[in-house]
Amino acid sequence: MGYFVNVEQGVKLFVEDINPSASKTIVFLHGWPLSHEQFEYQFDALPQMGYRCIGIDWRGFGKSDKPMNGYNYDRLADDIYAVVRTLQLDNFTLIGHSTGGAIAIRYTARHAFGVSKLILIDAAAPTGFTKETANTLLTEALNDRPKMMQGVTDTFFFQYITAPFSNWFTGLGLQAAGWSTAAIINTLRDENLNADLPKISVPTLIVHGVHDKVIPYEQAQILNQTIKNSHLVPFHYSGHGLFWEERVKFNELIKQFIG
Repeated sequence: MGYFVNVEQGVKLFVEDINPSASKTIVFLHGWPLSHEQFEYQFDALPQMGYRCIGIDWRGFGKSDKPMNGYNYDRLADDIYAVVRTLQLDNFTLIGHSTGGAIAIRYTARHAFGVSKLILIDAAAPTGFTKETANTLLTEALNDRPKMMQGVTDTFFFQYITAPFSNWFTGLGLQAAGWSTAAIINTLRDENLNADLPKISVPTLIVHGVHDKVIPYEQAQILNQTIKNSHLVPFHYSGHGLFWEERVKFNELIKQFIG
């Protein structure tokens, strides 16, 4: 079931809400520049295990509204807070991938409302892109965004992906607006989450592909050392896309962690 939630005047976010009658809820935050649809292989399986799965497209991405501003971690976290309050969610597990992991960290540090457990997948934290990487992506995003997105797909996965899968995945990124795609690159370059990490106290599962070429595995180790009550599980056969590359293992790990 999909619907829109108003998060500020003139801005509505798209929410996919699967199995809403379930007693345990998981909220998913996608990575840049994708949408909630990246979690297709979780939404296929986890509702069958008895979980309510809520996927939120951030502003500027997927099916959500695409305003010109609001692409900093505070505003993005506040958007999630607005959705959580509107849906009256409580005692839920928050899952964030890559930049979605950064937003999940900021949400938990800034609001914490309703979060009982946190799962970080290849999180872009405590830092995101280097200046060099960001500037390269910005140039491509503002001049040939389809080429940029194809390059993102090409470096995303460690395991082989078929051409149809590559086309589908690349298309997810092209649902975003050009200006929001570029704005998040700036955020990943200019913001960090060092001050947020000590504020997180909920049980936290950190999963990261050992072969990640987007966010180095070493950053997961920093998160594990800094976030109290956290546990790191390496994924040895994955790059930045373990939610697909080792989906059976990941889905089972979610089940074990949440209970």
